Amino acid sequence: MSNQTLPPPINDPYQYLKVQHNPNDTLTRNLEDPHTSPSLDTSLSVLTKDLTINRSNQTWLRLFLPKKATNVSNLNNKLLPLIVFFHGSGFIVLSAASTMFHNFCAEMAETVEAVVASVDYRLAPEHRLPAAYDDAMEALSLIRSSDDEWLTKYVDFSKCFLMGNSAGGTIAYHAGLRVVEKMNDLEPLKIQWLILRQPFFWWDQ
Repeated sequence: MSNQTLPPPINDPYQYLKVQHNPNDTLTRNLEDPHTSPSLDTSLSVLTKDLTINRSNQTWLRLFLPKKATNVSNLNNKLLPLIVFFHGSGFIVLSAASTMFHNFCAEMAETVEAVVASVDYRLAPEHRLPAAYDDAMEALSLIRSSDDEWLTKYVDFSKCFLMGNSAGGTIAYHAGLRVVEKMNDLEPLKIQWLILRQPFFWWDQ
């Protein structure tokens, strides 16, 4: 049997996450959260830029485009699948600009050879569910109707994945349920698959 000492149990999740729950049901977030800005630097293997989803809600998404897709040598201008990604962290912290999620999406776009759209949705408790699910559907509507060149020129809208990590997996799942009811409204965007990385669900007893 290993003699390794186990870490002490987490007694105060607010202290662990470095957030303070205020009397008005908002959070003061002190968690260290390095951010990465979008870049069109062609020395990078993946180009990135941000698109506004809803200005009043301050929601947006970050597009990741493999640079190889823009090369003249890209035979027949091959269209790429689209992965719509929702970040994790319990619905309450971090964002699509958080370096850990930015790097994950950039690596995924390059390795899988796909365009990735990482959604920055509203956080709880200031914006309680289903706000994040609403933001997910607004993101899909934006992608469907946008005239942004990265979407119109490089994306195969018939091959779209919804993907999320932890809380983001839950968002992707609920977005998938809503898509079933609104498939015609999202054409030509077709959601073909869900990729749920450690989603979590709960219900009232």
